[in-house]
Amino acid sequence: MDLYTPVEEKLKELDIAFQIVEHEPALTTEQADSFIEGIEGVRTKTMFLTNKKKTQYYLLIMDDQKMLDMDAFREIVGANRIRMASSDSLYEKMLLPPGVVSPFGLLNNKEHDILVYIDSEIVPEKRMSFHPNTNEKTIFLDTPDLLNYIESIGYQVTVVDL
Repeated sequence: MDLYTPVEEKLKELDIAFQIVEHEPALTTEQADSFIEGIEGVRTKTMFLTNKKKTQYYLLIMDDQKMLDMDAFREIVGANRIRMASSDSLYEKMLLPPGVVSPFGLLNNKEHDILVYIDSEIVPEKRMSFHPNTNEKTIFLDTPDLLNYIESIGYQVTVVDL
C-alpha cells in the first residue's frame, strides 16, 4: 500500500513547499539522521502514545535527541498513566508500522481521535524533518507549514513544555 502519495498530494493541494530525500529504509533515528546529514532542519521523533485503558491516543512531536519524561507528559495531558501505544494500535489508528510514525499518519486516522502535541522547544525552528508514511524517504518542510497542514486536516496542535 502506497501511503506516501496521499501525503504528497495533500501538501501540493495546500500549496506547501517541501523537500524529499529518498534513501534506503531507515530503521533507527540515528540511521535516518545519517541519510540526511547536512540538510537544514531539526530532526524530529514522533511518538504514538496512549493512556492505560487505551481510550485516548496522543501524537507527540519533539527533537529526536531529547528524552521524553513520561510522568511530565502524563501530567500535561491529565492521564493516570501514559505508555507507548502498541504496534497493533498504531496500525489500527494510522495504518503505519513501527518506526514510521509522523504527523502524516493522521491522514489515515478515520476517527480523528488522536490528540496532537508538539514540544515548545522546536516550534521556533525554521524547518523540520519526518518520514512521510514510509521509512524510505525523509521530508523537510517549514514549521509553520507543518502546523498549517495538521490544522487543515482537522487536528488542533497543542504546544507543550517538556
